[in-house]
Amino acid sequence: MKIKISIESSIVTKPILAEAIVETGALLNISQAHFDNTHGEVVADIPSEQFGKIRDSLVKKGAEVVVLDTPISRDEEECVECGACVSVCPVGVFSLADDWSLEVDPDKCIQCGACLTMCPHNALFLGQ
Repeated sequence: MKIKISIESSIVTKPILAEAIVETGALLNISQAHFDNTHGEVVADIPSEQFGKIRDSLVKKGAEVVVLDTPISRDEEECVECGACVSVCPVGVFSLADDWSLEVDPDKCIQCGACLTMCPHNALFLGQ
């Protein structure tokens, strides 16, 4: 199961993620992380049976935990099939067919969001 952990500015400098992992013994596979002095976000995979423990521990420490259960989707009317998403996707969700039309395999999506910022027409969405 894929989760997003959001950590607000008041606690971003505290090691709450490390503390929660040690406390619960939960195994996280981090696929994306961004931290600065204003906030932190981590996208990670966790075994379903460990989700409740890690969520409860992180929420108690002030973090927000959201399950990411809907991969990338595309507004086909807005998309101009320019291929910008093809070049930035780290796992090959997007490809161009022989006729140059855009093909999408949402099952490969790791929900990193790289394609969202690259799309010039804002035709891509996560979690919808």
